Amino acid sequence: MGRIIFYEDRNFGGRSYECMSDCADFTSYLSRCNSCRVESGCFMVYDRSNYMGNQFFLRRGEYSDYSRMGMFETVRSCRMIPMYRGNFRMRIYERENFGGQMYELMDDCDNIMDRYRMSDCQSCHVMDGHWLMYEQPHYRGRMMYMRPGEYRSFREMGFSNMRFMSMRRIMDSC
Repeated sequence: MGRIIFYEDRNFGGRSYECMSDCADFTSYLSRCNSCRVESGCFMVYDRSNYMGNQFFLRRGEYSDYSRMGMFETVRSCRMIPMYRGNFRMRIYERENFGGQMYELMDDCDNIMDRYRMSDCQSCHVMDGHWLMYEQPHYRGRMMYMRPGEYRSFREMGFSNMRFMSMRRIMDSC
């Protein structure tokens, strides 16, 4: 079970809102959100409602000022990442609709170009586990949370300007 507390102001000031599950829009509880504490579990936070916009992965800890961490200035929605202890498996595809080269991953990949000579990843199928995909090698840049399911087109999901170049499993260390 996860627990996160959001605060209107930096350094845990102002009104607060506690969340223990997914929340598509907490603007009715807080006018803005500039800091948070993750008491337990792992969460993805989003700068727009309905799990849209830029994403950031948070694990247990204190986040007193989003802007100092290179994050966006406010958070509008969050998704709790369930604990998972099984095997991890994901297929990545060079093109949309599972076209082009395909590779299956069962562990982290810090650079798809170096490992597979694959210059782009435009769709994927997550069979097992929860993953983070990053736009740059070595787990840097903007990220996207992937839970089990088929993702036929990153472009249609609103990620048309991103190329995913590294992938990491979300382990039970939350």
